[in-house]
Amino acid sequence: MGQSFIDDTELHVSADGAANGTRMVPKHTVLAVVRGMSLANEFRISITQREMTFNQDIKALHCVEGIDPHFLFYALKARKNHIRELATEASHGTKKLETDTLGAVEILVPETLEAQKAAASIALNYDDLIENNRRRIVLLEDAARQLYKEWFVRFRFPGHEHVRIINGVPEGWERLPLGDVLTLQRGFDLPTSDRNEGSVPVYGSTGIVGYHDTAKVQAPMLITGRSGSLGQVCLVSVPCWPLNTALWVREFKRASPWFSYFLLVDMGLEKFNGGASVPTLDRKVAHAAPVMLPTGPLMDQFDATARQGFELIDTLDRQNSELARARDLLLPKLMSGAIAV
Repeated sequence: MGQSFIDDTELHVSADGAANGTRMVPKHTVLAVVRGMSLANEFRISITQREMTFNQDIKALHCVEGIDPHFLFYALKARKNHIRELATEASHGTKKLETDTLGAVEILVPETLEAQKAAASIALNYDDLIENNRRRIVLLEDAARQLYKEWFVRFRFPGHEHVRIINGVPEGWERLPLGDVLTLQRGFDLPTSDRNEGSVPVYGSTGIVGYHDTAKVQAPMLITGRSGSLGQVCLVSVPCWPLNTALWVREFKRASPWFSYFLLVDMGLEKFNGGASVPTLDRKVAHAAPVMLPTGPLMDQFDATARQGFELIDTLDRQNSELARARDLLLPKLMSGAIAV
């Protein structure tokens, strides 16, 4: 539910599981988060791009005859701030949005289906551009990841034919503890009540969880989960604030942020779980884990390529932010009929 258009998810169920009481909806169904911590900051809605199932934290909105699902999606998106404010406190500090409350939200609807589709198509043009950029970002990062694996995992780096492998390590490379390459540091406290509206991303264990007006660490920076969710690594190109549920790289000792990013991803940090009830990354164990460091010239050659790719990713990210901002400014007028289509 972190994206507008969902065509796949990490988790799947079998056909038997889907038929055994699981909620299933067809393509072009609007889904809304009605319970969870995210409601404290935003009202998340998405539209399915294929048949999907969903859990009890989500409501599916089925359009009656004469209502276009994409129009409904954008009409609700235009009122997302109002809808978020309707959420109430649930158990354990989470938020909930009652079905009757959501159902009572009023939206203006053009009389004809054609007019609805015309309005929705303008917003869709923005989202199509955003989606194209998102696909390019995925391809760029995957290209850098495959290059890393080819050179530093499969040992098919430039000139490898003339390099001997000694005890599993290419000649000239080093096998050393991760702690000799970089230092992982616990993040900082920043309760939601203390955050001020700003543009500085606040990172938790799974990525951006909000924004603040003050940065705690400078970029480029690597951030990964410390408590709760482990394994995801974020390469951050702007000053940011890592929370205490995350770890950040306090010092890059022997490798650049770009090489270190793929190094940490390839290590699989989730396997260094030292928590009993809550998954917790054990920094001491992670720092002691052996890694291989290539020669300086080879690492520099990789960095030049990877850095160029990530700079383009940053450009595409900024474009997407600007497109999303323009779309969100347009939506209320477009969905209210203030702008004729």
